Amino acid sequence: MCRNLKVGALMPTISMFYGIIVRMYRELGGKHNTPHIHVIYSGDEAIFDFDGNMIEGYIPRKQQQLTIAWTLIHQEELEANWQLLQNGEEFFKIEPLR
Repeated sequence: MCRNLKVGALMPTISMFYGIIVRMYRELGGKHNTPHIHVIYSGDEAIFDFDGNMIEGYIPRKQQQLTIAWTLIHQEELEANWQLLQNGEEFFKIEPLR
């Protein structure tokens, strides 16, 4: 299992909560072929789709559950941000999990 996906420093951070950093970037013709976010926690990295499924990587179970909850709450905002970024437009920040 991949423990560190080496997410680029230029990838926009769209939210942060409980030590979890959520990033998304423009990925035309990318390897995942589905809208997704990159999640970083304490040096571990994972990729989630907007339904809360982990596609690749690893983060601890507790942070997985927090990420899934946040993703499901903000699914429409994630989809809107994905479209903006794919069109080369500016993204917006999404509220953290509280």
